[in-house]
Amino acid sequence: MSLQQNLMVKIKEAMKSKDKVALESLRAIKSEILLAQTKTGATEELTEDEEIKLLQRLVKQRKDSAVLYKEQGRADLADPELAQVAIISQFLPEQLDQVALNKIIADIIAKVGATSMKDMGKVMGMASKQLAGKADGKAISIAVKQLLE
Repeated sequence: MSLQQNLMVKIKEAMKSKDKVALESLRAIKSEILLAQTKTGATEELTEDEEIKLLQRLVKQRKDSAVLYKEQGRADLADPELAQVAIISQFLPEQLDQVALNKIIADIIAKVGATSMKDMGKVMGMASKQLAGKADGKAISIAVKQLLE
């Protein structure tokens, strides 16, 4: 089942259960997909990689907003953002845990022959391609920095 078909099923379920947060999150995903499709001028389906990047961007936006709200002492605004993160994350592939992420990045470092922080760009390029959808860029960056230091 494609993302759009799965999304429509989830929207109907959210409408029936009157779950406002889920409905808002799902409609945001649908809107972003439609915008991405029309931006290119084509009405064809997005590739799986494009869908994953789109979902990751939505999750990152909501996490960043939640952090800002918490810094300003506005938990009432941060909580709905985090609830939306949980709903949108359901459509992403399962994220790697820190141990698995470190192992993969250590293999990439060995493959590239990186020895210092000067080689971080090479490692990040390969890691970002290999781990697309499985880990967010911030987690990859932190792991690379730790392993190259």
